[in-house]
Formats: sequence, C-alpha cells, structure tokens
Amino acid sequence: MTKGYWVAFADVNDPDGYKAYIAENAKAFRKFGGRFLVRGGRSEAPEGKPRSRTVVIEFPSYAAAIECYRSPEYAKAMSLRAGRSIMDLAIVEGYEGAQP
Repeated sequence: MTKGYWVAFADVNDPDGYKAYIAENAKAFRKFGGRFLVRGGRSEAPEGKPRSRTVVIEFPSYAAAIECYRSPEYAKAMSLRAGRSIMDLAIVEGYEGAQP
C-alpha cells in the first residue's frame, strides 16, 4: 500500500493561539496514523516562495491522509487554526517506483 503525505507551508501569525490547533490536530493524526517527518526546523528556499514553516506528515496510506483531512477531528482543529495562520497544503500519494 502506498503511503500518503501532507505537505504544508504555513505562516503563523498568532503563535500562542496556534498552540490550541497543535493540541487538537494531534487527535486526528493519532487516529489516522499520521507521523511527522518534518515539523518546522531549519530550511532554505533556493527556488520559489514557500512560507516560513514547512511540515510533512506521513500516513500509512493515501486514503488515510485524505480521511484525516476530511474527518470531524481535523475539522475541529482547523476551526482553531482560523485567523492564526495561513497555510498551503497538498495531500499526495507516495512513490514506490524505480529510482535513478
């Protein structure tokens, strides 16, 4: 089964208020098997204009990644994020094909 990933670029404008979103989103991520691979940290943008924070979350399958985003648990977390950050999010299927 191919894994699924959330790739997010975010700017947080209310760090204290954003903490409630972080606490709440953990419930959805646990339920759907989400695991942080990248969560902020140092970064460099040699091309394009990403936001100040990059997050990559791995799920056991693409379906689980989609289900997590559409879940009532994550909807509650999103409501806590509103007005506290701006986020661009892509949900993508992993690649298991040939490598160079």
